[in-house]
Amino acid sequence: VQLQASGGGLVQAGGSLRLSCAASGGTFFSTYGMGWFRQAPGKEREFVSGISGRGGSTSYVDSVKGRFTISRDNAKSTVYLQMASLKPEDTAVYYCAALPGYYTDSKDDYPYWGRGTQVTVSS
Repeated sequence: VQLQASGGGLVQAGGSLRLSCAASGGTFFSTYGMGWFRQAPGKEREFVSGISGRGGSTSYVDSVKGRFTISRDNAKSTVYLQMASLKPEDTAVYYCAALPGYYTDSKDDYPYWGRGTQVTVSS
């Protein structure tokens, strides 16, 4: 499975961005749990959000609850992360990842990763 993340950029605090992650090369995209992770300079890569294969279950790290929304379109083999009310502390490289079966919040469980997209939030 190949993953390509896009949609990052520079935005002012309080602004919004939508990240996309398009999958290719695999079969039955709906059988993969998907996760978004982020890594700020000097920090560990952390879980941001995850979504089950059919989209019926989602979860978020506490720091983004109420501001970020994960969704997926299995017909397009794409997962999205809508980010609103962005804060400078959201600045990081954002990665999407795929996991056969149910998603988890552990980066070590994900065998497939995209290259990442930079999100920079200015104050």
